[in-house]
Amino acid sequence: MGLRKIFIILMSFGLLLSCKDKPKEASQMDESAETAYYQEAYRPQFHFTPEEKWMNDPNGLVYHKGVYHLFYQYYPDDTVWGPMHWGHAVSKDMIHWDHKPIALFPDEHGYIFSGSAVVDENNTSGFGSKDNPALVAIYTYHLIEGEKAGKNDFQTQGIAYSLDNGDTWIKYEGNPVIPNKGVKDFRDPKVFWNDKVDKWTMLLVAGDHLQIWESPNLIDWQYKSEFGRNQGAHGGVWECPDLFSFKVEGTDEVKWVLLISINPGAPNGGSGTQYFIGDFDGTTFTSDQKDERWIDLGRDNYAGVTYNNVPSNERIFIGWMSNWDYARDTPTEKWRSAMTLPRKLSLQKTGDSYELFNYPLKGFDDLLEKEPARNLTVASQGVSEIPFENYNQSDLQFRTGESLFELTYKNSLEEQVVINVDRTTMTMTLNRANSGKTDFHESFADPLQKMKLPNLPEGEVGFRIIMDSSSIEIFVNGGQYAMTSQLFPNENYNALEIKNMDQKEMTINDFQLSKVKSIW
Repeated sequence: MGLRKIFIILMSFGLLLSCKDKPKEASQMDESAETAYYQEAYRPQFHFTPEEKWMNDPNGLVYHKGVYHLFYQYYPDDTVWGPMHWGHAVSKDMIHWDHKPIALFPDEHGYIFSGSAVVDENNTSGFGSKDNPALVAIYTYHLIEGEKAGKNDFQTQGIAYSLDNGDTWIKYEGNPVIPNKGVKDFRDPKVFWNDKVDKWTMLLVAGDHLQIWESPNLIDWQYKSEFGRNQGAHGGVWECPDLFSFKVEGTDEVKWVLLISINPGAPNGGSGTQYFIGDFDGTTFTSDQKDERWIDLGRDNYAGVTYNNVPSNERIFIGWMSNWDYARDTPTEKWRSAMTLPRKLSLQKTGDSYELFNYPLKGFDDLLEKEPARNLTVASQGVSEIPFENYNQSDLQFRTGESLFELTYKNSLEEQVVINVDRTTMTMTLNRANSGKTDFHESFADPLQKMKLPNLPEGEVGFRIIMDSSSIEIFVNGGQYAMTSQLFPNENYNALEIKNMDQKEMTINDFQLSKVKSIW
C-alpha cells in the first residue's frame, strides 16, 4: 500500500500526525481532510515548501552529522510576511525533506532575520565540546520598534547554539554580539572558518556595500574591510552575501566568488542575485570585474546562499523562488513560496572569462521516470508538437546547435509559456504573459524576461527545462546560463510545440522527456 493511501486512511480516522510528530489544530485537520497532503493547487511536487504559511530566504545552510539543514525565514501565523522566525527542515539527500519544529523565535532584541550556521568543531565558542561540537546560528535581529521610531540602529547581529544537531536552540545571553552604529540596512551575516587567518570570517551587508568581520570565537568580532561601494549593480539594497573559493575546472588556479543579492535592481525587474569573481587574502576581497553578472536571469531566484561544511567540498546553492515585486500576492492559499532546486556551483573559464555555472544536483535524477532518448528533426519554418500528460511535473533534456527556435508549453485553455532562443543575437527570452494566472500583480506578466548568452560555445549545446506545478527552471550548456520563473496555469500544460524559425532543417539530439516523481 502506498504512503499516500496510508495517509488518506489515517486522515479518515483523524489519527494523522504532522511531520513534526505534533498534532495539528482542528482547523488545520479540517482543511487537510479536504485536500490530500501536498496536493493543493500549485503545490510544488519536488521543490521544498513549508507545510503552511509564509516562507522567504533560505538561512543557516549547513551539513552536520549526516544531515543537511535548511532553515528559512518563516512567519507561522499568515501567508504574508510578518514577524520573522527561523523555520527548519532536514534532508539526508538534498531531495527529500522532513519538517522540523520552528528553530528560532523573535525575542526582546527583535525579529529573527536572515543569517547562517556553522559547526564549531574546535569549540572556539565554548558552547559545546570537542566530542560534541555546537551547531551555531548567526543571524540578524530586527527591532521593529526601532524601525517605527525612525532610528537607523534597529538591526544587530545575534547568535544561538544547539547541542542536539538543531533540534533545540539556546540563545547567547550576551546578544547582540555586533551592535549597530547607525547603518539602516545592516544584516544577513554569512560566517565561515577562514584557514588563511585561523579565525571565523563574517560577511555583512551595510546598505550598498559589503563589510568583512573577524572573530576567534564567534562572540567577539572585529571589523576588517569592505567591498563594493563602486562595483556591481546598485539599483537596490545589498542583501544575503556569500563568499567561497573554487579551483577553476581543469586547472589548479583558485579564484574566489562573492554572491550579493539585490532588491530592487535586477536586470529583469525586482529581485536578483549578482556575483563577483576575484581574490581574497583572508581579510579583504578584491575584484577587477567591470561587468554585472547574475547567477540566474529569471525573475524568481533570490537570496540564494550555499552550504557550509559539505563533506565532499561541493558548493551547493539554494535560492528563494520568488521576487519581492509580487511575493505576497502569488495565488496560493495554504502556503506561500518555494525554494529552487538545490544546485551544484562550479567555476569554469570560457575564453578569457570566468563564469559561475549552476546545475541541479545529480541526486535529482533519481526522481526521473525517463522515456527513451530520441533524435528529432523539424523542417525549415516548421512546427513539431509533442504531447505529454503533465508537463508541470517534467524534466526535458536535449542537445542542438540550431540558431533560431522557439519552445511553447501550452494547454487546452490556450495558456502558454514561450521560450525563444536566438543564437544570432546571443539571446534567450521567456514570456509568461499568457501563462495562466498573471493578474494578481501588475508586474508579474511583464517585462519579457531576457538572458544574454555571450560566451555560449559554437555548435551543439545542451538544454534542460525542469517544470513543477508552479515553476520553470531552464539550464543552458550545463548551467552556464540559467532562468527560473514562477508559473500559475489554470490547468497543466499538456503539449510542447517546437518551432524552427531558421531557413534550414532543425536537428535535435538526445531528446529525453521524463516525469518527475513527487518527493512528498
